[in-house]
Amino acid sequence: MTAGLRLTWVQPEDLIGHELRQAREDGRDASRIRDRWVDAGGRVAPPRAGASPTAASPALRDLAHELLDELALIPSPLAHDEPTELAAIVAACPAWPATRDPYPGRADDAPASTPPAPGSREAPSSAPAAGTGTGTGTEESHPLHAAWLGRAVGCLLGKPVEKLPLHAIRDLARATGNWPLHTWFTAKGLPAELAAAHPWNRRSAATSLAENIDGMPEDDDLNFPLVNLLLLQRHGRNFTTAQVGRLWLDELPAGRTFTAERVAYRNLLCGVEPPLTAHHRNPFREWIGAAIRADIHGWTHPGDPAAAARQAYRDATLTHTANGVYGAMFVAAALATAATRTADVHDALSAGLSVVPPHSRLARAVRLGIETARTERDFAQVADRLHAAYGTYHWVHVIPNAALLAAALTHADGDFTASICRAVSGGWDTDSNGATAGSLAGLIAGHPDALPDRWTAPLKNRLATSVTGFDGIGFDTLAHLTHQEALRP
Repeated sequence: MTAGLRLTWVQPEDLIGHELRQAREDGRDASRIRDRWVDAGGRVAPPRAGASPTAASPALRDLAHELLDELALIPSPLAHDEPTELAAIVAACPAWPATRDPYPGRADDAPASTPPAPGSREAPSSAPAAGTGTGTGTEESHPLHAAWLGRAVGCLLGKPVEKLPLHAIRDLARATGNWPLHTWFTAKGLPAELAAAHPWNRRSAATSLAENIDGMPEDDDLNFPLVNLLLLQRHGRNFTTAQVGRLWLDELPAGRTFTAERVAYRNLLCGVEPPLTAHHRNPFREWIGAAIRADIHGWTHPGDPAAAARQAYRDATLTHTANGVYGAMFVAAALATAATRTADVHDALSAGLSVVPPHSRLARAVRLGIETARTERDFAQVADRLHAAYGTYHWVHVIPNAALLAAALTHADGDFTASICRAVSGGWDTDSNGATAGSLAGLIAGHPDALPDRWTAPLKNRLATSVTGFDGIGFDTLAHLTHQEALRP
């Protein structure tokens, strides 16, 4: 065993601790298994990092594998209220919206009836040529341009404080005159003792602090919308979950995936097929990963939240189950409604809730976020109440983050700056929440010029990515390409 190589999010001795937490959250009695793990010298899950600092012994690693499989056999008492099968989700939603889905009779995991021909519009030979953007925008694509920009801005705002606890975010912002949060984080003027106590995200500070921003750096919150744009270009709206997995293997570096996505990627390489890729030794299956992949599905279904949710479902079930899937469906439906250009943020959130089983924990979290935002004038108090309610969840879990996202959007009432700043200032998965809040608020703003220049100018209409063919592309070009997919039958 090579002690110096610690792979985040896949080491079995780390997965077991997260699965024990997942069992506690979904009501499974895993006390006997937990005692066996602890008595053998096993550790709890790392609270914020993706891997514990040292590897387990071979015997302990074998035990972790054994216990992960035993945990998978314990049924959850919440399964009735939190199904994963699409038919059961639809049946559980009394307000499920009418759909214009062109494939309403096809099972969502069924293979496409006719595979796309190589080189056809359904399967382009390569991604569009990258560039800094050359004025390809049209009036119809302006809202999508604002949505892409909004997603990037919100993500970039949250990057330097990702993984930091709520009090640290507040301390850093206050110390630099940025509280309530209203602009980029900066290290300028920050007392040395505070910088040492609450270090910026080490991978992000060099590209995301105000003094360092030079274009939009790579981030999984932007990589996945790019991958899903490529997915639609190659396979159209009739894509299958298996095609999502194949595209990942072809175009997405494994090292650019995290949590549930990394486990599913490992499962694919081991020959596990969807939807088992979402279940097999995957304790992150209800975390936020599927939700950050959902924007393209909403953007390309304006006015059709049901079709957007169904499309997001086929993507999400590669990696997630239950609440993890609902998070993606919620975001997709909300964005599809916002894309009509006639709905406000509250209409969008309502549409998002309409595709989520109402007795699920995610639906309850979203409702609590909305209700809290409506009753508290000070958003810091809103965040405190949500952290009190959901502070036992991991900071990447979809449930607390969905509550915070809904609260931030409700409290901001459509204002772009307020939306992203509230989402980031509330902590937890700061870059992901900022990205989704920025996407929806940008879409509602309707035009890139409606977003303050102080937010968009530093991005220089340039996005860095390792997704094949997109590095350096401009947001206006991305909007044009997305609009083409929205027009596809």
